[in-house]
Amino acid sequence: LRGSDKVIILIDGKQSSLTGFGNQRGLDNIPAANVERIEIINNPSARYDASGMAGVINIVYSKDQQYGLHGSAGFSFGLGALSQPRADLSTELGSYQYNPKYIPSLDLNFTNEKVHAFLQGEVLRQNRLPNNEFTTRYYEDGRITASQVPENRTQTHYIFKGGLDYYLDDQNSFTVSGLYDWEIHGDTAQVPYIDLVNEEVIRYIAWNEDEITGHVNVGMAYAHKFKQAGHTIDASIQYAREWEDETYYINELSEDRQGRDVTSILGTEHILSIMGDYVKPLRSGRFEGGAKIQLRDLPVEYSAEPDDNTILYPGLGSWSNWGEDTYAGYLNWVHEKASYDLEAGLRAEYSSVLYEMDTANIYFEDDDAYDYFELFPNVRISYKLNERNKFSVFYNRRIDRPGEPELRMYPKSDDHELVKIGNPYLRPQLTQSAEIAFRTEWESGSLFISGYMRFSKNPYMRVYTEDESNTEYDIILKSYANTGKAVNRGMELIFGQEFFDIWELTGNINFYQNHINAYEGILYFPYEHIFTVEESIQNSWHFKLSITLELPKEIQIQLTGIYFAPVNIPQGRQLSRGSIDLGIKKALWDGKVEMIMSASDILNTYGIRQEIQGDGFRVEYE
Repeated sequence: LRGSDKVIILIDGKQSSLTGFGNQRGLDNIPAANVERIEIINNPSARYDASGMAGVINIVYSKDQQYGLHGSAGFSFGLGALSQPRADLSTELGSYQYNPKYIPSLDLNFTNEKVHAFLQGEVLRQNRLPNNEFTTRYYEDGRITASQVPENRTQTHYIFKGGLDYYLDDQNSFTVSGLYDWEIHGDTAQVPYIDLVNEEVIRYIAWNEDEITGHVNVGMAYAHKFKQAGHTIDASIQYAREWEDETYYINELSEDRQGRDVTSILGTEHILSIMGDYVKPLRSGRFEGGAKIQLRDLPVEYSAEPDDNTILYPGLGSWSNWGEDTYAGYLNWVHEKASYDLEAGLRAEYSSVLYEMDTANIYFEDDDAYDYFELFPNVRISYKLNERNKFSVFYNRRIDRPGEPELRMYPKSDDHELVKIGNPYLRPQLTQSAEIAFRTEWESGSLFISGYMRFSKNPYMRVYTEDESNTEYDIILKSYANTGKAVNRGMELIFGQEFFDIWELTGNINFYQNHINAYEGILYFPYEHIFTVEESIQNSWHFKLSITLELPKEIQIQLTGIYFAPVNIPQGRQLSRGSIDLGIKKALWDGKVEMIMSASDILNTYGIRQEIQGDGFRVEYE
């Protein structure tokens, strides 16, 4: 959404463990056949959680109302990457060249006048390359070091989702639902470190990882419809449990050093959410109100078995515990007239956060605990010139809270000269957004144009610094940190047009200016040191264009192009990237069977590329 990944993703209007509570995951594994529609909300009202600076994406599952037992079955096969965007550096293992995937899926429904029950499931088996990171470091003394981390993964993934809607009568209904997601994978990589000045391999690191992750989500809801149409009350309770159990086996393979280290992390997150919503129709509009309690607890256990020639950091301790309790309430008023709409809402949230750490940890010596009370207003004013033309003005305030991956205080061991670590002292990011927009429609298309401005306080992201305590080899740190203030202002154009009932053109283009303020902050790993962000302002743009053709014999073809121009980021810039994707769909047997073929990033141009300027070094990351 306008180039930002700060999005809250809902399934059927609610957060779930499938899409995550602090980050988004699992979207690749949602069977497309089970999705009825996807709702994109740029300017959410107070009814939605205040998370997600860029907006809300709501994935609505289909609920087929045919009576009796019915369903569908599917099978997907993916060839994986057909070519390499960039050749591997010199290693014996390299990156996976053949990474197919297989996904059988099943969707069953039973419906009568009182009950609607459903069960959806799929199994995914694949080889994949989730990350293939190339990094070149240029030091002030003239040295140049290149490395590659190819994350070769073999993965098996099971997802089952089921539920039951029971209608007591025309006014009362109960819903119970559950989700089970279990995944196991093994990663293998051989990481070379190459001196590009002398054109020789300095050292090798080889590692493999065994990891099991899972999500369980169970919920129960009650809905009551009053006799007045649109007058409703809903209440629900939801419990989610997520876990990550990973073990790293790390081998040093250089001529000067040989060793084997083992690290293990077990993290289990518990989330309990209790919600209630009330909607009362008014003579011209409606009133909405509700409350939510969300309790999160995430204990992490860590262990290390260092070799005599270990490359691990000592003194990390063996445990940490992070918790966040949030209490929220909202009021929202909608006033609708023939020529205009008004909407105003206010969401109030109180959050209490704690981060407890093992006293044996020598890097983050102080437990962290804080609380805050924030108000999140939203305003929408729409004026209808006529049935097809409308002006709108929006304002809202939202928050993005760091999740466990950003907070985790244990370094990631996939590249020992480019160490990734979280920051338990991170604070939430607060964003205010204002927008003015015009929408017009005609018989065969529509046009939406808007100007917007977003002001963010305490944005958090990766920053690069150098670990000068290690005298054996160079280490660049990629740490999470709050980076001061940022302003994003721009203009967006969204359009759609049908031609001759056989092809449709849709797309959007976004011109914007990204302003990052200068900032100086403190990091505490592996010792207290300062990082700096210089002020930068850059104009940029991106676009997406899709062409859909409806051909005879129920054949549909879709071609999509995406392009992101270069843009500034803290300590550097992100270079341009783009992709061309192709999809073909053929219906058979009166629509009972669909065959779909798709190919993504056909030109191998969608990889992220960044240039970072640190203190005494420069990094090219791809």
